[in-house]
Amino acid sequence: MSELADLTERLVSIPSHEDEAAAGDAIEEWLRSETDAAVERDAVGNVLAYKRAGGSGDPLDGGSGTDPDAETFALVGHHDVVPPAERQTTGEGTDGEYVVERRDGRIYGRGTADMKGAVAACLLAFRDATPPAGRELAVASFVGEETGGEGARHAIAEGFVPDHALVAEGSTNYSKPDVTDVVVAHKGRRASTLVAEGASAHASEPEAGENAVYRASDAVDVVRGLDAPETTVFGEVVEGSVVVTMFHGGDTWNVIPDRCEVTIDERTVPGERADLARAESIAGVEWTVDQDLPPMGCGDDAFADAALSVAGEVHEERGLDRPDHVTKPHATDAGWLSEAGTECLVCGPSEPGEAHTETESVSIDVLERCRGIYTGLAEREW
Repeated sequence: MSELADLTERLVSIPSHEDEAAAGDAIEEWLRSETDAAVERDAVGNVLAYKRAGGSGDPLDGGSGTDPDAETFALVGHHDVVPPAERQTTGEGTDGEYVVERRDGRIYGRGTADMKGAVAACLLAFRDATPPAGRELAVASFVGEETGGEGARHAIAEGFVPDHALVAEGSTNYSKPDVTDVVVAHKGRRASTLVAEGASAHASEPEAGENAVYRASDAVDVVRGLDAPETTVFGEVVEGSVVVTMFHGGDTWNVIPDRCEVTIDERTVPGERADLARAESIAGVEWTVDQDLPPMGCGDDAFADAALSVAGEVHEERGLDRPDHVTKPHATDAGWLSEAGTECLVCGPSEPGEAHTETESVSIDVLERCRGIYTGLAEREW
């Protein structure tokens, strides 16, 4: 039997799409029973644990959770999930217990890929790794990742800003089949709204009003003319995008609309944003940002190369092709940590197309591979 598969199944079986407390309890209890680390549970439900630099598993002096004389390397995941499909629960709708199945070398269930399997791999790597002198090893499982990173932002505000972090989101099958790559950059997402104000009038006398739809259309033309953000990280081109996704104006067929709203989805890249404020050059148009999930770009060559070296060794031991440095299209909690000053990488078992699906699953072999990568990197000098 696989200890990693068993722990994954245990975590996946615990519902955590509306309330993450029970899953957090399980992670906290495991850390307290399986390690001698300093374990913390913060006010929003994040679970964090630390091991002293030099390999000691004893709690840190005073249980403060940080060693001021050591650099901190953190393995990071989250234990919240998106709502399950009905087939993924045992009850009516999405209110029942989660269904977990193991077959054909994979574990099926809500949260297997995104990302309780990766959390289990992080926990075991944290327990088993002996960090080198001068390094403190941490593990963190956040709440609220699926709803905007509330857990990560709270932890950062409370002082959790490790020097380096590996966020265990998906990076498998990016460069080639059956390979777990190392992500050196990912896009962010900025959601924003253009509001065009006008003056209503009867449609038979359009000149008596100011058509907000026309003003919004002019603003959309400005957006269409903007260059999408683009940058390069470790020789990998990261291309963003800007696209209008919703357009709403007017209430009835015979009235000139006095208000029109336009929704914009922008995929941002490290250090670059589209100049959407230019849309305000149109009279009566105001631009507001509704959500801004930051991108991530690793700026530490030695850290990125060490991670790729470890991942390559783990793949070679299993007779697999070597992984590559790649980029990821999706925002993760690595963006919040990177924005706060942590050098981040992303590396994890989830494959493209697995997360958030009715048939979500994760490969047990890939989980074991990731466990090896996490343990090896925690022990590697860079």
